[in-house]
Amino acid sequence: MREIIPLAVEINVLSGAAVEPALIAAADVFHKRTGNNVKITFATTPEIRRLVGAGATPDVVIAPHAALDELAKSGTVDGTARMPLGRVGVGIVIRDGAPKPDVSTTDALKRAVLDADSVIYNRASSGLYVEGLLQRLGLAEHIQAKTKRYTGTDMIEPLAKGNGKEIGFMPVAQILNCRGRGLQLAGPLPADIQNYTRYAAAPALKSESGLTFVRFLGTAEAKGIFASAGIE
Repeated sequence: MREIIPLAVEINVLSGAAVEPALIAAADVFHKRTGNNVKITFATTPEIRRLVGAGATPDVVIAPHAALDELAKSGTVDGTARMPLGRVGVGIVIRDGAPKPDVSTTDALKRAVLDADSVIYNRASSGLYVEGLLQRLGLAEHIQAKTKRYTGTDMIEPLAKGNGKEIGFMPVAQILNCRGRGLQLAGPLPADIQNYTRYAAAPALKSESGLTFVRFLGTAEAKGIFASAGIE
């Protein structure tokens, strides 16, 4: 009797970009272990909500817990099979070769922001927090003319190609992934104003392939990959 070899499947993942480096590495290991391909689409949390609302049907969604709560209530993902991946803090990013600002305290950060030629952040979860933080620190009105916002990782190229004292805000894990690409970590947000976004993965309802990948993300091997990428 001829042996039947299961065909490899493609698992579609819709994910927040903050976990990009770790997720790509974990998906590569999963592919080598199982032969199954993982196709990843990265998007901001608002974009994930919009895509799913417009009819997107990923096998796995990786997003902040609150967003997954909403998707579970709507019947999009299986909330009972959710797998925590870790938390991501916000960091200050500058281009290579730019003067490194002192961001060790909140007062020092305020001075650095006021002194910068431009202030750059995104419209994802981290950017929404930064927007509110700048308002709370009384900086928003003073820097309005030099503030630039981008969708997700679109901010990387203009920040790297700057020629002045640009300062940006991104998830620390993403900044670490940009080493060698023209950007460097100036430091995390000071502890008294730091914000962590907790990410998790959830499979779509009745997606066996999605459930398999989510379970893999809960293994010690996958957790080690995420930890090494700065996702605590």
